[in-house]
Amino acid sequence: MPAYVATLVAAPAGLTDAAIARIAQGARTRWLARGEAADLLFEDAPPPDLRAASDEAQADLFVQPIGQRDKQLLVADMDSTLIGQECIDELANVAGIGERVAAITERAMRGELDFASALRERVGLLKGLDVDVIDELLAERIRLTPGAKTLAATFRARGGYFAIVSGGFVPFTGAVAGWLGADEHCANRLEALSGKLTGRVEEPIQGADAKLSALRELRGRLGLPVAATMAVGDGANDLPMLREAGLGVAYRAKPKVAAAAHARVEHGDLTALLFAMGVARADFANA
Repeated sequence: MPAYVATLVAAPAGLTDAAIARIAQGARTRWLARGEAADLLFEDAPPPDLRAASDEAQADLFVQPIGQRDKQLLVADMDSTLIGQECIDELANVAGIGERVAAITERAMRGELDFASALRERVGLLKGLDVDVIDELLAERIRLTPGAKTLAATFRARGGYFAIVSGGFVPFTGAVAGWLGADEHCANRLEALSGKLTGRVEEPIQGADAKLSALRELRGRLGLPVAATMAVGDGANDLPMLREAGLGVAYRAKPKVAAAAHARVEHGDLTALLFAMGVARADFANA
């Protein structure tokens, strides 16, 4: 029986039989979705040049002990992971300070600024903004990332527990949790008075430590081993949680995060996480 599985995931029609054979170097292979995702099965640890070969083929790579690939807990970041936007940047655009706030967000997500301080600074700039703007943004601007609905539906259909843990804000995570059928969500809370934001965020700030604590608490509550857990995110505040998970996946992530995570998704969409678990496209749940 093979000891390791290396899963390759590319954009649809991005993988060919010839490319798979070249990367596999004699290992047994099987398609999970022809032209898109395939497993390479190794009796021993995969060859060290597998990463370079997969990068050349423009394919994402997940390498795992084959007996540990099934996951029962998924903890996901929201902004720029489950959705394509940064919610605080969207609020800032409405307030007319979009570029100023987006620059701070970018530096915070790259790990160049302390997350909590950067969040307080950005929220402070939103003082006086109507709370009703949040509902307008949810209706008009906030959109799910490709593959998010299928990932959530399939993971939960297989009996998995799906939690959203965000450094963003509860009104947004609540809506996204509803769209995806998440089991629970947690995020920061914006303080408001008389229908307007006060420019303050309630303490404590939900940052990197809170995400790590949430993963550990959920794992303990569900009685799961580390290997049965998976986390996905894109920013520096996701790194502790990604390192703690059995499989920590950097999704379209900042360079520091992509380099430190167990795996990264650059070519596929969020259904790459299902392929990493060995789920064939034919077995995806209808989203």
